Amino acid sequence: MNLIIMAIMAVSLTPRQEALSAIAACEAKGDQVALSACLNEGFDNGLTVSEAKEALSQLYAYTGFPRSLNALGTLQTVLKDREAKGLRTEPGKEADPLPADYDALRQGTEVQTALSGQAFHYTFAPQTDYYLKAHLFGDIFARNNLSHADREIVTVSAIACLPGCEPQLRAHVAGALNLGVKEAELRDIPAVLEVAAGMEAAERLKCAMASVFGEKHEPVQTVDFSVWPKGEPNTAYAQYFVGNSYLAPLPGGIANVTFEPGCRNNWHIHHKQVQVLICVAGRGWYQEWGRPAVELRPGVIIEIPEGVKHWHGAAKDSWFQHLTYHKDVQEGASNEWLEPVSDGHYSKL
Repeated sequence: MNLIIMAIMAVSLTPRQEALSAIAACEAKGDQVALSACLNEGFDNGLTVSEAKEALSQLYAYTGFPRSLNALGTLQTVLKDREAKGLRTEPGKEADPLPADYDALRQGTEVQTALSGQAFHYTFAPQTDYYLKAHLFGDIFARNNLSHADREIVTVSAIACLPGCEPQLRAHVAGALNLGVKEAELRDIPAVLEVAAGMEAAERLKCAMASVFGEKHEPVQTVDFSVWPKGEPNTAYAQYFVGNSYLAPLPGGIANVTFEPGCRNNWHIHHKQVQVLICVAGRGWYQEWGRPAVELRPGVIIEIPEGVKHWHGAAKDSWFQHLTYHKDVQEGASNEWLEPVSDGHYSKL
């Protein structure tokens, strides 16, 4: 986890806002190790204890008490560790007490209307409608140690990490704009999510924003690098690839190769050896010269005969990973790299 990397990619969010986004994403994912790292980096970049505590407490309404309480426990551990190490952590200002005559239902209705852009009444479940207005948007959003814009950055970042919640994500993307989050700030959040929670969450938010902004966005199938590592840029062989690939050597002479969407290697031939591909994530293509392309999905195994001209890589709308190794290797074994797979040929797949 590295908020410095996030800051390079995110140009409109402040380091404090990036920290709120990152810890919300880690809370929603239930990743306590990543959350601990994001909290520490956040505190080093101006986040206060009050703000972190408030964000993680608010999220019980979106991700449930178990994840919220686990995250608050991690926060306690981080604070004790920082104290033991003599690291400065700014406590921040606690929320002001509400007036004795505070009307949570009235205030919450006003906030919800501002967020939705119109009056919202969930008549199908009146009690849920009351909880949303009086408790979430009344009691919680009234606490002024986070602004309404801060709270929507937290909410959007968390919901983006929850598969199946796309309608609520789209609603909160629009609501975030209504409550003061700038469009440029919203557009920075996917970069933060990719580092803190993975590409899937970032892609989910990109799709939601495209829907709200009326933009065209082709969905991209992502992969989880916590299962098979992405590795480092495959610079040694970059000249033989269209697009970016990444290499992660594994024990036993096996390597994991990751292809970004649209990436493929050149036509090539293995001499005096047989190459084996074991597809583990995403979707891709394999093709032998003069034969139809074969779709590659997790579980597909390809044994490439010696001397056969071929290529393999990702589909245009998906990341792709395969393991690879060579067998039946003879003395003088080599790879012969040939011409690239043309865009015209590739686009027909």
